[in-house]
Amino acid sequence: MACSRKRLNGILPSMSQPARIKVKCTHRYNVSPDRVFDTLMDPKKAKKFMFATLTGKMIKAEIDGKVGGGFVFIDRRPDGDAAHYGKYLTVERPSRVAFEFAVQKDAKESDRVTIDISPLPRGCQVTLTHEIKPDYAHLQEQVHEGWDGILDGLGAALRTE
Repeated sequence: MACSRKRLNGILPSMSQPARIKVKCTHRYNVSPDRVFDTLMDPKKAKKFMFATLTGKMIKAEIDGKVGGGFVFIDRRPDGDAAHYGKYLTVERPSRVAFEFAVQKDAKESDRVTIDISPLPRGCQVTLTHEIKPDYAHLQEQVHEGWDGILDGLGAALRTE
């Protein structure tokens, strides 16, 4: 039997998608939200921590930091190049960056990552939320560890400025 969907005012309703799993990481830094935001959006600084590994060499780091713009980071690793792509959905200096995220160029499906930067009496707090498909629920810990390492690297980059 064939499936059909009803048209509402000439528009096909979307198929309901299963709820995504939110993986959150939070770090605090003793610098202003502006400084964190600027470090995240500067390719020369971001290449030191965004998707970089100890055994790899960042061979490409590009950021077009506007809504509709994007980024690409390619880390050359012993087992091959690891590429990471993003398309910016929200860029609100200095409080929020949100992007679609994928590990393949022009991927049909992507995850959503939101970075919220909140001021504190001394410094700021960064909360990163990565929304993953339920199919990848078994990778939650790895996703968390990966972003936790990136936020640690952000802290190191902020300390060396």
